[in-house]
Amino acid sequence: MENSNKQFRKRNAILTCLRETDLHPSAEMVHEMLKPQHPDISLATVYRNLSRFKDQGVIQSLGTVHGIERFDANTEPHVHFVCNCCTAVRDLHQMDAPQRLCSEAAQHIGGQVDFCQLMFFGTCRECLAKHQSA
Repeated sequence: MENSNKQFRKRNAILTCLRETDLHPSAEMVHEMLKPQHPDISLATVYRNLSRFKDQGVIQSLGTVHGIERFDANTEPHVHFVCNCCTAVRDLHQMDAPQRLCSEAAQHIGGQVDFCQLMFFGTCRECLAKHQSA
């Protein structure tokens, strides 16, 4: 029983970590954030639970950013910006999710579009400032 309670606590900690950050972390980032409170948590446990949450639709994968998969606990349609320099992933709350694009795509393929992810890639304000002052 103790082992399953331990697993449940870790699973909850992983999900809470994702829900309480807007960093859109990778598995490695989640592992590092949880290590101080859960020193015995393994990276494999984080990966396994992220995969489980993704399969259950509790979180979403944003795909890879510079070869590393990033995750988001906000599963509602919304727009993201990815900085090509620092790899930050930010929500663009002021922009509407592209529902019209989903409808248009469905019409073009004559099928059903279940969801759409819109991501912009570029250089964030902070990175632009660093490069301009260098």
